[in-house]
Amino acid sequence: MTILLVEDEAKIASFVAQGLREQGFVVDTCDHGTEGYTLAADRDYDVVLLDIMVPGMDGLAVLKALRADGYSVPVILITARNELDDRLVGLNLGADDYIAKPFYVEELVARIHAVVRRSSGDRQNFLTAGPLRLDRITREVTGGDRRVELTAREFNLLEYLMRSPGRVFTRTQILEHVWGYDFNPTTNVVDVAVQRLRKKLDPVDAAHWVESVRGVGYRFRAPEGDG
Repeated sequence: MTILLVEDEAKIASFVAQGLREQGFVVDTCDHGTEGYTLAADRDYDVVLLDIMVPGMDGLAVLKALRADGYSVPVILITARNELDDRLVGLNLGADDYIAKPFYVEELVARIHAVVRRSSGDRQNFLTAGPLRLDRITREVTGGDRRVELTAREFNLLEYLMRSPGRVFTRTQILEHVWGYDFNPTTNVVDVAVQRLRKKLDPVDAAHWVESVRGVGYRFRAPEGDG
């Protein structure tokens, strides 16, 4: 999943972002409410983590503006323990949950999964193609009764491709969404990751579903009748 973290305390932002990345999330960070609003409105995130006390537009103002725009992505407020009134206001404005500082990253991860389940429904937590099944919550991939062991990055790559079967993604798009940084024309990290992913999918006869599109990038396409 791709997360936007809006937090102006540098140490907290760094700690949380690193913890989430270690759990396999792609994380964008900013320290200003107005910038956070712009990023949320312009980019495709799965969850927004929004500190109430940020400069510019405060967190509640950002939340109010996003919901007024029809923004349906789950929002988790980050608050101080003495901000009960703000938490209640935030929930009334459309926040999906809140977490009070200090907190453990493990607790935050559990809350992220919970709001995604509630917002999307359990059915959307699974991606399937033929015998291949990807569980977005447990982060497990199986082919029939066989488990496919993937690294966090390989899982994110497969999920990204499977979410839009048949769509061709450029290397730039894959880098931005799976690695979280801008395209470097000299890197072959995407090609190497795809090769490793195909090798791991080969035992369940799904390696050929990750297709190369010459001069463009990659797509996921199961044969007709397989998904």
